[in-house]
Formats: sequence, structure tokens, C-alpha cells
Amino acid sequence: MSKHNIIIVTCALLLSNAMSGLDNTIINTALPAIISDLHGIEMMGWIVAVFLLGTAVSTPLWSKLGEHIGNKRSYQLAALFFVVGALLQGLAPNIVFLIIARTIAGIGNGGMVSLPYIIYARMFANPRKRMQVLGLVSASYSMATIIGPLVGGYIVDTFSWHWIFYLNVPIGLISAVLVQIYYHVQPVTQQNKPIDYRGAILMTLGLVSLLAGIEMIGSANAAIIIGALVLAVVCLGGMIRLEKNAIDPIIPSRLFKNRALMIDFALFTLIWGAFVGFLIYSPMWAQGLLGTTALIGGATQIPSSVTDFIGSGSVAPLRKYFSPQKVIGLGIITLTIAFVLLLILGVRTPYWLLLVAAAFEGFGNGACFNELQVKVQQDAAQNDVPVATSFSFLIRMLSQTFTASIFGLLMNHALRSGVAAAGGKITMKMMNKLSDASNLATLPAKLIPQMRVILHNGLQHIMLLSLVLMLVALAINIWAQHLEQQARLHP
Repeated sequence: MSKHNIIIVTCALLLSNAMSGLDNTIINTALPAIISDLHGIEMMGWIVAVFLLGTAVSTPLWSKLGEHIGNKRSYQLAALFFVVGALLQGLAPNIVFLIIARTIAGIGNGGMVSLPYIIYARMFANPRKRMQVLGLVSASYSMATIIGPLVGGYIVDTFSWHWIFYLNVPIGLISAVLVQIYYHVQPVTQQNKPIDYRGAILMTLGLVSLLAGIEMIGSANAAIIIGALVLAVVCLGGMIRLEKNAIDPIIPSRLFKNRALMIDFALFTLIWGAFVGFLIYSPMWAQGLLGTTALIGGATQIPSSVTDFIGSGSVAPLRKYFSPQKVIGLGIITLTIAFVLLLILGVRTPYWLLLVAAAFEGFGNGACFNELQVKVQQDAAQNDVPVATSFSFLIRMLSQTFTASIFGLLMNHALRSGVAAAGGKITMKMMNKLSDASNLATLPAKLIPQMRVILHNGLQHIMLLSLVLMLVALAINIWAQHLEQQARLHP
């Protein structure tokens, strides 16, 4: 490929990263308006979880598909799924339709966030140049997450939430077309190994059943919940047995025999599971408790987007003085400070304190991501770099999926308990309206403080769980630093 073509293809792939960042922040900004309009506060966890689940389940499948039909065609197909899902979300007439459309978009997102890393590895054989490109990836994502809350808040306040999803339709189409025109490489020798369809099906059924079982706790019949969880165990157990004898398994078991990789995966799981709590609920904190507009509520994510970029860029300089695990430890401590702040903040917390917590959260997340992503590729065997990279995406998405479901469960429990304790004065419909500040005039003024206390209780439970996850991550990191030091002393 010529230098001109490489630049254009890189920009096209950066668009996919920007779209993912745009979707993540815009949906969180618009969630209060969406659940108010579609009356879906009790299904709020599903809106976030199904997108993450679609991303998680499809991530290893897209990389395998790329081995058989080529990464170029696989990426374009993923972009098509994402665009169709975005269009359908904008057209959603009810909460169930929105959730289905969001699942489709999530499936496409799985390929759009993972396949570019494999393509970069082919286009940039020089590791230093590849790291420069990964810096651009972080920059494009951060820029999208900065713009997302502002654009999303403006669109919700000025037009309607439907239009936030239409933004990604032309961007996705442009990215796919540019890749089609300018991405020309020698085709990879296609795999002659049979595709592990049974493993893929069992993994998908198992993960979907597990998510459904968690989401339905507290709202569905106990027999249905138990049935979903049993199905999940059976499917995932069957997949593990099948993968041992599969010629080309979706997830090779040898990855789990690499202790350094397992530490990386564990840290990814805990850190990404915790930080999604801030990502989802900070706009609701501002709008529901402080009565801000959607634009101001979405702006709570801007400091984290800026400091995420700073944290990501600080990794290389920090590595001159600290070991990889110490750099990760610094990021974990910064994240922990953010959740401690959120846990002690009261109902009438000043807006600026939310921004301070966001700044700590962003820096820690950026530092952890860049260092851990590089460590995964360094700790994996050379021939396992693609599958290890893909699996690290799967781990992160699964963690966000299931913690988002648990966070939704905690919020629903707090809301139902608060409504029940109000003795009929407060209803769930009123709590739906509280999440959108534009509806405050329609609520009884004397009940709004009590309603905000109910919402705050749910938010506190979520932040407490996030803090616990970060403390566990810190404990693992301290152990990993000890192993790192032993390895240097006794190579």
C-alpha cells in the first residue's frame, strides 16, 4: 500500500473508533430523555447491557470471520450492522424496539472496535509506528467522547433524542466506503480449518442467557430466572468441553495457562466493570439530583474525556521511571479516588465536584488502558497476539455488560424500595420523569426532595460496588508488582 492509501485507511478506521466513543457518551447523555419518553426506567440496564453484550459476543467471532473472508470484508460487514442498528434506534417507537435495534448495533460495534487493531498490525509492522497510531486511536476516541456529551445534550434539548442515533449513519457509511476504495493488501491465506460453529453458538447462547438471568432478577418469576442461569451454565460448560477438541477454537485454552495474561485479563475485567458505573450514571446524577439540562448533564463526562487522553499519553514517559504494573497501579489509585469522591457526595453535591471526580476517573482509565493493551500483546505468544487482543476486548465488554446489568438491578431495587416506602405518594412513573429535568414542572414540588433521596440511594449503591471492584484490582496489582520485581531479580 502507498503512504497515501495507508493514511486514508487509518483515518477511515479512526472513524470507527470515534463512532464507538460518540455512541457511548451520547447514549448516556440522552438516557434520561429516552426513558422518560418511552417509560423505560426499569429497563434502563437493558439499553446499555444489550449493546455491550452484542459487542462482547461478536468480538471473537468477527476476528475469526476475518481469518476466513478477510479483515476488509469483515470490517465492512460490521460497519453495515452498526449503521442499520443506528438507523433503527432512531426510528424506535418503544423501549423493546430500541433494545432490539441496540443489540444489532452492538454486534456491529464488536467488529468495528476490534478489527482495526488487527488491520493496524498488518499495515504498521514497525512497533513504534503502531504505537503512534494507537495514540491517535486514543485521541480520536477521547475527542468523540468530548464532543458526544455536548452534541448529544444540544440535540436532546433542541430537537429530540431520536436524532442522536442518526449521526452515526453517514459516518459509518463513509468509513466502509473509504476502506473499500483504499485498503489494498495481499490477501491473507484463508483458513482451511473448519469454522467452530458449535462453539460460537454455545458461547452466544450461554452469554445471552446469563445476561437475561441477571437482568430479570427482581422483576420476573424465579423459575424463569433459574432456567436462564441453568441454560447459561450448560451452554458455557458445553463450549469449554468442545473447545478442548476443536481444530480452530473460538477461544484457545492455552491463553488461560499464561499467568501474566490472566493477570492482565483480571485487571481489565475489574477496571472496566467499575468505570462503566460512572460512564452510565454521571449524567443522571446531574440531571436527576441537581436538575441540570441534558447538555450540562452530559458535560460531566468531558473532564474524563480530556484526562483520559492525558493519562493515555503519560504512559510512555512514566515507563521511563516505573515498571508496567506500577504504571497500572497509579491508574488504579486514581480511579479509586474518583469512586471514593462519588461515594461520599450527598444529594446536594456541587456540580464542580462531579467534574473533579470525572477528571480522576478519566486519567486512571486512560493510563490503565494503554498499558494493559500493550502488556496483553507482549505477554502473549507471538502467534497468539491476534486472539489475545480479541479476547481482551471480549473480557472488557463482558465485564461492562454484566456490571451494567448488576448496576441496573441495584438501581431498580433502590427505586422500588423508595417508592414502596413512600406509601403511594411517589410512583415509578414520577421517578421516570425525575430523570429528565425538563419534566420537573409536572412533578409535585414538595415531593421532589424525597424523590431525589430515592435516586441518590440507588446511585450510592452503584458507586460502592464500583469502589469494591477497584480495591480488588489494586490488591491484584500489588501482587503483580511483587511478581514483576521477582522476575527482574531472578530472570
